[in-house]
Amino acid sequence: MPIEDVRLTRRSFLSASATATLFLAGCTTTPPVKTPEVVAVKPALPRGPVSDAELALRYAAVEDSGHLIPAIPYQQMDSKFFRQRVVDPTGERPGTVVVDTSTRFLYLTEPGGTAMRYGVGIGRDGFSWQGEGIIHWRQPWPRWKPPADMIKRRPDLEKYSVENGGMAPGIKNPLGARALYIFQNKQDTLYRLHGTPEWRSIGKAVSSGCVRLINQDVLDLYKRVPHHARIVVRHTPLPAVQEVAGA
Repeated sequence: MPIEDVRLTRRSFLSASATATLFLAGCTTTPPVKTPEVVAVKPALPRGPVSDAELALRYAAVEDSGHLIPAIPYQQMDSKFFRQRVVDPTGERPGTVVVDTSTRFLYLTEPGGTAMRYGVGIGRDGFSWQGEGIIHWRQPWPRWKPPADMIKRRPDLEKYSVENGGMAPGIKNPLGARALYIFQNKQDTLYRLHGTPEWRSIGKAVSSGCVRLINQDVLDLYKRVPHHARIVVRHTPLPAVQEVAGA
């Protein structure tokens, strides 16, 4: 075969191969999948105190479902009870709610070693609960229905009993803007995480056993906490923690 013919044949083969490659590439609908690199998430670095502008926005008046929640005079509160993100001291898996009654803090654990921390009010001596359970039910603007033993102590609350339909939702309702109901062994413990209009009660032991948060804080917690989250209520203090960026 003449050299020219050999070159022509080889050129035709390469051209045909290139055309076939382009054709096949054009039919490809799924590109090769690159396995993503797994990067460990580290807690955010500590930062300074939250500014007044941030606090004013965080605790400003807010309208929710037709109810006007008043602004919180945060300047009159102990700043340690402000909502803030901290390094997680609990050792619990992400999505767990931990209430430390001794320090009056509630933690919602997060991935990456951080937790949202909220100041809370707790039950008086003799009316506090501890243990583990599940947040089985969640309710915005709940009706308040005091249990029978509370009505025995306070007969004036009979008008709000279960039989009478409870107290209507509203800013004066003791359960506030949101309620998270704690169950244990599939039974209602009658203890709640709930909002309160009584901001002065945060950091104190004044309620009949339930854990109360400022209404602005319970709105924030309600958005973050997973459905059927595990909850741990403990009376022994957790280690001191650092605040981290972002709340």
